Amino acid sequence: MTTLGYALSSEEFHPNELVRQATRAQRAGFEALWISDHFHPWTDQQGHSPFVWSVIGALSQACTLPITTAVTCPIMRTHPAVVAQAAATSAAQHDGRFVLGVGTGEALNEHITGARWPSAAIRRGMLDEAVAVIRELFTGHQVNHHGRYYTVENARLYTLPPKPTPIYVSGYGPHSARLAGRIGDGYQCSMPDAALVSEFHHAGGMGKPTQAGFKVCYAPSKEQGVRTAQALWASEQLPGELGQNLPTPTHFEQASSLVTADMVAQAVPAGPDAKPYLDRIREFADAGFDEVYVQQIGGDQEEFFAFWESEIAPELAA
Repeated sequence: MTTLGYALSSEEFHPNELVRQATRAQRAGFEALWISDHFHPWTDQQGHSPFVWSVIGALSQACTLPITTAVTCPIMRTHPAVVAQAAATSAAQHDGRFVLGVGTGEALNEHITGARWPSAAIRRGMLDEAVAVIRELFTGHQVNHHGRYYTVENARLYTLPPKPTPIYVSGYGPHSARLAGRIGDGYQCSMPDAALVSEFHHAGGMGKPTQAGFKVCYAPSKEQGVRTAQALWASEQLPGELGQNLPTPTHFEQASSLVTADMVAQAVPAGPDAKPYLDRIREFADAGFDEVYVQQIGGDQEEFFAFWESEIAPELAA
């Protein structure tokens, strides 16, 4: 049976509001949480980007839902040894109900230290080594590592959860899906693509958990929901590798001006009709995803949760 979770948007909301949403999601019957980990929002209009590890610590005191980062990039902005410490502490705070989701990131967030933004193939190599470093630190032993991309000297984690934190790997193409199958404890994606799940399984991921998420915009009318989704998340519809390579929110705003309302309407379940929401959940489940996370766009959070409780949850239960 598919696990249904709620995705917390660090790009849109103040950290205290994210904690409130998490507690409301738990009351609404959601079974798990995703939370994004960025240095910048995609556009200035989204308006936020808190330090995710502070928010995760607060969530540990506010609710009991499992939580996964979707996703943390441990290859440039933050050294993998520091990510390992942050993840181990988070897992300890959440009594082991924490999963470290990792990926190769975006220039938007990772180039800020002045390092050159590498090609996708190099980023995958960096992620491969970073995950190995993190896993070694999760043992609690002293680690010395002198690799192609990272150096770690005399490092040891002292605050650890009862068992090593699972690491899920994000991937949006066959190369990344195969990397996830080889080095990950699970797989993350945002497309209902059965072929990618198959690539993950054949590369070593058979029997491992798969997670996916998508955005919705509940509103009194479909037109209003589409307008809100276009204003805040038109960047989701940008093609190809633009999402990985544009360096600033201003660039995303410029590119997003080419995204039409029709494009958003086709991609985002919006408005008061439950059917598009249910159809999208089933589409991900049919593609082979074990866990599906839903993110409500915009400020109508309470209205969305009420809609979920009255219209969506009963249909799923039936």
